[in-house]
Amino acid sequence: MKQAIVARTDIGMGQGKLAAQVAHASLSAYEKADSQLQDQWKQGGQKKVVLKGQSERQLHELSEIAERDGIPNAIIRDAGHTQLESGTVTALAVGPAADDRVDSVTGELSLF
Repeated sequence: MKQAIVARTDIGMGQGKLAAQVAHASLSAYEKADSQLQDQWKQGGQKKVVLKGQSERQLHELSEIAERDGIPNAIIRDAGHTQLESGTVTALAVGPAADDRVDSVTGELSLF
């Protein structure tokens, strides 16, 4: 079991902003998972990886693949209080789900 968080590299988020957006994405996708997936992931150490995303379009395309495959996922939009305009898509979380299911969506991406 794992979760992959894809964070955009094309919008110049600072390290703190990036960390906050990754956390938002992780929690949001976790909340969309059923209780069995939630329990398995928590008991397995909540494994996650953070990957590089190139664009808003890419995140939407990956989200559509995850949706089609029934994998919990969440696209995060910034509130616009600090560095970015309100509504800017910053990150996508895919999972928690079995490693191979998450990899079928995000396996081609590089580690952040």
